[in-house]
Amino acid sequence: MKAKRVRQEPLSRRIKYILFLYIFLGFAIGLFFWATYVYYQNAVPSTISVKAGTSEEINLRVPASGVISTDAETVLALNQPLTIVAGESASSYQMRLKLFGVLPLKDVDIQVIENTMLTPVGRPIGIYVKTQGVLVVDTGSFEGCTGDKCAPSEYKLQSGDYLTAMDGVAISDKKQIRQYVENGNGAEIIFQVSRKDELIQVRIKPEQDSNNVYKMGAWLRDSAQGIGTMTYIDSQNHFGALGHGINDMDTGELLKLGSGLLYHTEIVAVKRGEKGNPGELTGVIEYKPDQVSGVIVDNTMLGIYGMANAEFLDEYTEKTSALPIALKQEVTTGKAQILCSIDGEAKYYDVEITKLTPGNEAVNRQISLKVTDPELLALTGGIVQGMSGAPIIQNGKFVGAVTHVLVQDSAEGYGIFIEDMVEH
Repeated sequence: MKAKRVRQEPLSRRIKYILFLYIFLGFAIGLFFWATYVYYQNAVPSTISVKAGTSEEINLRVPASGVISTDAETVLALNQPLTIVAGESASSYQMRLKLFGVLPLKDVDIQVIENTMLTPVGRPIGIYVKTQGVLVVDTGSFEGCTGDKCAPSEYKLQSGDYLTAMDGVAISDKKQIRQYVENGNGAEIIFQVSRKDELIQVRIKPEQDSNNVYKMGAWLRDSAQGIGTMTYIDSQNHFGALGHGINDMDTGELLKLGSGLLYHTEIVAVKRGEKGNPGELTGVIEYKPDQVSGVIVDNTMLGIYGMANAEFLDEYTEKTSALPIALKQEVTTGKAQILCSIDGEAKYYDVEITKLTPGNEAVNRQISLKVTDPELLALTGGIVQGMSGAPIIQNGKFVGAVTHVLVQDSAEGYGIFIEDMVEH
């Protein structure tokens, strides 16, 4: 009598199915822990500041423990309020955090800073900056005198390059380059180029276009201008503005500053923001010496900085007084105000801080806010271009500055902590 043959295929499929479930479950658990890890990383700021001579209660609300570099014997639990007592002078420490006391989470710098009082300004400013050298926006081609395509700079210059000298002569603006090229009779030019902070030499031989004019086939930019909002002035007449840097409109990169000036400006028109279409403040700027209100000395990702002219200080600060800055741990979600000038007068308007992400790498977007003031919503629809730098005030303290509008909802936007702006 023959034995029945047992079919193994169903069992094999069942084992494969169970194995798939285990793999999927392992992947889901791993994804959950990864998301949790990233969440707690973003919840913890990279720097915690404490005012000199004070004690600060820090409540990070994360299941982590840390060891401060100056006291390796003391392990600090961060799932409950922690009090840090600062000395009388500026200093810095580092705290190494571990999630659940096991996984390395983040190194946090603890900075003891001087007590700072700043005057919020909230007034529009005209901005004019010249680049350090001449920026190469892009290279292109043109029709030569024989009808052929000419592209002398192609594969030699790159978008984002800065031309700083030609044949040993320092470059001040793009007009100087154009005249030198047109009058050079096609002779090869040796350019000194700053590329990603490295100086190199590039040889370019201009060619004639269809009008027999010599060209090098590159789009160049040597300046930028626009309207923003001054954020603050300190007791030494130093100012901070915008809350973000001035970037080139085409390359998107931070402009290398050669020189810059602030000009007095008045808002003459407001384009209201709409869903998918941010609004804009339009101002009149007269580029005259008697209209200069300050000198720009630094263009950084945290804002522009410089010295304000003394004669303009009364105008900028006539209705505001100096306020203490709020450290990141002092800022809360909830009601706040922004100070800005839409109709010729700096006024406070109600907003709500909806979310705080002090550990976010995008430092200009760590404060999420929403305009709730009916008057400002009627005037602008919310946050519009030109309001970058508007001071954010909460509980009588200087919290930060408006930086961006949420394109899909002009009533919402982002801001930067004032603590970061003053530590640029």
